[in-house]
Amino acid sequence: MSNEIILPRILQVGENASLEIPTILNSLGCSRPLIITDQMMVELGYAKQVQSCLQDNQINSEVFCDTVPEPTVSSIQAGVETVRNGHFDSIIALGGGSPIDSAKAISILGKLGGEMRDYKFPRIVNEEGLPIIAVPTTAGTGSEVTRFTIITDEMNDEKMLCVGVGFMPVAAVVDYKFTLSLPARITADTGIDALTHAIEAYVSKKSNPYSDSQAIAAMKLIGPNLRRAYHDGGDSKAREAMMLGSTLAGVAFSNASVALVHGMSRPIGAAFHVPHGLSNAMLLPAVTEFSIPSAIEKYADCARAIGVADQADTDEMANQKLIAELRAINDELQVPTPEQFGIDRQPFFDLMPTMAEQALASGSPNNNPVVPSAEQIIDIYKQLW
Repeated sequence: MSNEIILPRILQVGENASLEIPTILNSLGCSRPLIITDQMMVELGYAKQVQSCLQDNQINSEVFCDTVPEPTVSSIQAGVETVRNGHFDSIIALGGGSPIDSAKAISILGKLGGEMRDYKFPRIVNEEGLPIIAVPTTAGTGSEVTRFTIITDEMNDEKMLCVGVGFMPVAAVVDYKFTLSLPARITADTGIDALTHAIEAYVSKKSNPYSDSQAIAAMKLIGPNLRRAYHDGGDSKAREAMMLGSTLAGVAFSNASVALVHGMSRPIGAAFHVPHGLSNAMLLPAVTEFSIPSAIEKYADCARAIGVADQADTDEMANQKLIAELRAINDELQVPTPEQFGIDRQPFFDLMPTMAEQALASGSPNNNPVVPSAEQIIDIYKQLW
């Protein structure tokens, strides 16, 4: 049996990788890029940094900085209009997962037209939009190397999963220096998101030898460095390891899919506006504990890769250490419970049956080592309280 592996055409990785963006544009035959980013990247000077680098190479660009966290159908519309009216031939997506996800949607709609709902899974989008050079500024989402985007439909709070080669950036520029100014909270949430990607890709029913190798490599980088990056944002070695780990985890889950954590996470984010990485962090220990009996050896591999167990430990002992470590990470990185985040108990409990239905409808739980019933999903939601 063979497995199709989909990657960006170009991966530029390492310190100052962003200086190669003009060369990448030239190799693609592009000369008029739109930089899609958010206001924070403008305030930090990162957008100007990229623009200046382009200008030094006689490439003129414009900046669209009105993307929002957890992008919505309406939030991307101005970007779509900008692309349609500006005669741009390429997109540079600068930022965390939200600007990159926004850019993917804008790339497709700006070139192909239609509405975002037209491109929602189970449709597989293989048509090409405008070429995207993705420049991540967080070590977490892995969006720079995935063929997915998630856009929320405000009409019904549905997080629409959109899938296909059309959403894969042509190039990923992975420069850890963009993460040195990340605050501790974002470092934590995106870092646990990356860890979740690696673990879920490894235990997914769609995993394969290639995705497994990337997932294990990602866990070996993330495990020893997540706390270091959280406590000292200026730790270049930890930041570099987290950035590469995030990208490898993105490669892994893009080619093996995510599982139950992500399926349950999206409805929490859509209904209660919890950032994606944070809702994953809330769920990861409970979902892992639920799933371990159906993939004992694989979860034990995860514990060893992260560095909390060794070969002398039995699989059962390794998995006990894995659960303890995931809880300890949440404690140390101050991941709140839904209640601590500010969600009211009654609405959360009232919405659990709907969230369970939405989780199952997403398809992600089908990749889990054990596919849960709606009732079992509700039980896990209750454990978060």
